[in-house]
Amino acid sequence: MNILLIAKRDFRNYFSSPIAYIVIAVFALLIGWMFFNLVTFFMQQSQQFSAINMGSKPNLSDGILRPLFGNMNVVLLFVAPFITMRLLAEERKDHTVELLFTAPIKSTDIIYGKFLSAFAFLCVMIGLTLIYPLILAFVAKPDWGVLAGCYIGIFLVAATYVAVGLFWSSRTENQIIAAVLSFGTLLFFWLINWAAHQAGAVWSDVLNYLSVIGHYQNFSQGILDTSDLVYYLSFIGFSLFLTNLSFDSN
Repeated sequence: MNILLIAKRDFRNYFSSPIAYIVIAVFALLIGWMFFNLVTFFMQQSQQFSAINMGSKPNLSDGILRPLFGNMNVVLLFVAPFITMRLLAEERKDHTVELLFTAPIKSTDIIYGKFLSAFAFLCVMIGLTLIYPLILAFVAKPDWGVLAGCYIGIFLVAATYVAVGLFWSSRTENQIIAAVLSFGTLLFFWLINWAAHQAGAVWSDVLNYLSVIGHYQNFSQGILDTSDLVYYLSFIGFSLFLTNLSFDSN
């Protein structure tokens, strides 16, 4: 299948240079540092509660899981544009895009293949964080529903980041410009609901609905809402549709 062949080729290309290993190492160090600090702060809170027996007892979901995955979303916001910037921009710069046009491959196969390669790379990065729930499982009882929701949510968010990054990579041969435009677009949809409180009732609902991170909140609570799934899948599908139009227009 052409999509899988392209995905495998591009996925291997990530590891043909030290950049992929550096990105993964930096991501793992940042998330590990955040996990360590969250666990330390959680233990301090638990000890204080045990000492004075006042207030609500902290739980793993609020003290560790949700903050950890929330921070992970922020880190991916910065990392994803640099993962996707080369997907099509590099093909333009190296003039290998002409080979893709003349090959007996549909443009949708190229786009879906490149999307899967970048998404798979982010999945590898996110998969490395599975060690932290395992550590928690040895010493406590994490809420597996919340944990599953967090992972489903962050995979959908990561796929959304990749789809947007792929679109901007199709618009320019300059990888830095593609990365900046991707980051700017994603940040806009992160912050779009900030203006909701100043808008009218109808526009407030619209702005809240368009927020990328707003739809993640239910997942972080362990709630699987079909409206959130529809939002992410629609965002991804529309971004890939625009990428296809952009790719075919060149």
